[in-house]
Formats: sequence, structure tokens, C-alpha cells
Amino acid sequence: MIFIVVKFNVLDKYRNDWLLVTKEFTDATRSEPGNLWFEWHRSADDPAQFVLIEAFRDGQAGSDHVAADHFRKGLDAMRPALSETPRILHTELPGTDWSRMGELEINR
Repeated sequence: MIFIVVKFNVLDKYRNDWLLVTKEFTDATRSEPGNLWFEWHRSADDPAQFVLIEAFRDGQAGSDHVAADHFRKGLDAMRPALSETPRILHTELPGTDWSRMGELEINR
């Protein structure tokens, strides 16, 4: 799977509307056949920072995502709301789902 984490720093005037700014892009990406997850999170330390955790089945699914029309439209919608270039981690991992955390196993 292709696993991606992106940090977005948003201008103050867009902080409360960021999920609306990205909604169309988010919905379209979640509908892609190769998308495994696409989750937005807001930083507990910085209310202007949003973190996107996303995964795609394989490299082809990731390429299809970047080539999709909604990808370009999504970037165009985000650009005016950002205070700086987003930071990204991108890697390929085995499997297609989260692993259980063995150090904190809960058996209920």
C-alpha cells in the first residue's frame, strides 16, 4: 500500500472552514476504488494545522489519484487557504490495513 501523511498549515481566516474547503476533494477521493482511507485530523497543539492520513491500495491507485480531475481541483481549492507549502511523508508499506499494536493489546 501507499501510505501518505500530509501536514497543512491553514491561514487563520480558513481554520474553521478547512473541512468545507476540502469536502468535495475528500468525498471524491474516498470514492476512488483504490483508496483505502482518507482522514483529516486537526492538531491538538496548533489549531491552524490539519493532518491528512491517506492510503491507496498500490502505486497504480496512487497514480490514478494524482491523475484524477478532482485532485487538481482539490489543490486549486486548497491553495488560497494555505499559509505555506504542505509537508508530506510518502512511503510504500506491505499490506492494506492497520496492524494491531502488540505493546498495548486489549483483550475485552
